[in-house]
Amino acid sequence: MPTSDRTRAQLQIHFCVLLWGFTAILGKLISLPALPLVWWRMLLVVVALALIPRVWRGLRALPPRLVLAYAGIGVLVALHWLTFYGAIKLANASVAATCIALAPVFTAVIEPWVARRPFRPRELALGVAVLPGVALVVGGVPDGMRLGVAVGALSALLVAAFGSFNKRLVEHADPLTVTGIELGAGTLALTLLAPLMPLLLPAFAGDLLVLPGLRDGALLLVLSLGCTLLPFALSLVALRHLSAYTVQLATNLEPVYAIVLAALLLGEQRELTPLFYLGVAIILGAVFLDPLLSRRGRKPAPAEVQHPEVLGISEAKQLVE
Repeated sequence: MPTSDRTRAQLQIHFCVLLWGFTAILGKLISLPALPLVWWRMLLVVVALALIPRVWRGLRALPPRLVLAYAGIGVLVALHWLTFYGAIKLANASVAATCIALAPVFTAVIEPWVARRPFRPRELALGVAVLPGVALVVGGVPDGMRLGVAVGALSALLVAAFGSFNKRLVEHADPLTVTGIELGAGTLALTLLAPLMPLLLPAFAGDLLVLPGLRDGALLLVLSLGCTLLPFALSLVALRHLSAYTVQLATNLEPVYAIVLAALLLGEQRELTPLFYLGVAIILGAVFLDPLLSRRGRKPAPAEVQHPEVLGISEAKQLVE
C-alpha cells in the first residue's frame, strides 16, 4: 500500500473522530431538550439516506427477519443517543463524553455473550481498573451533575449492547442500509415514546412537532450532516487502508477531543474539579492500554474492520473488532 494512501487514511479517521467529538458540544449548544434533539437528528439523517438508491436496493435484498433485527438494534441506538444527550443536559459535555468512555467495561461482559466469542479476562481486568477513575469523576462533579453521570453510564451500557449486536450481524447487509434501518426504527421508537416521556423522564421531554428555531435548526443540520453522514462516508474510505489497532487508537481520542473542545468553546473546566480530570486520566489510560496489550498478543486485524460509528451511530467509543 502506498505510504500516501495510509497517511491520508489516518488523517481522514482522525478528522472523523474530531467531528464525532463535536457531537457533545453541539448537544450542549442546541437548546432543545434531549428527546426532540435526538428525534430531529435521526430524522434528518434518515431523510438524507432515503435519497440514496443504494439504501433501497440493500433494503429490498434483506429478509424480514434481518430487517427486524436491525430495527431492534436501532431502538437501542435511539435510547443511547437519548441518554447521551440527556447526560449533557443534566451535567455537561465533558461529563457525558467521559461516561461514554466506560463502554469497553460493559463490552467486556456483553460482547462475548452476544457475539459468541470467547471471554477475555484481560478486558474485564481493564474494566475493573477504570473503577477508581469513575469514583474520582463522580467525586469531581458538583452534586447537581451526579444524575448526569448516572445517565451517562447508562448510555455507555447501551453503546456496549448495540455495538455487540451490530458485531454479530455486521456482515449480513450494506452499512448504509443498516444505518437507514436502525435510525429509521429509532426515530419511530422515539415518536411512540414521546407521549410517555413527561411521565418517565420529564427533563428529557419536548414537543416533536414544533419546528426548531433558526439557530437550533442550523446546529441540527451540522450535527446530522456534518457530524454523522460526513464522517460516516469518510470513515468507509479510511477503513480500507487502516488496521483495527490504528482505528481503535484514533477512536479512543474522541472523549479527549470532546473534553478539550468543551473547555475551549464552553469553558466547562470552571465547573469541574481537578479530581474529575484525574479520574478522566485513569479511565482513558485503561482505554488506551487495551489495544496496546492486544497488539502484543496478536497481529492487528485486517483493514475490513467495522466500527460502531460506521453502523449508524456517532458516539460509540470502542472498536468492534
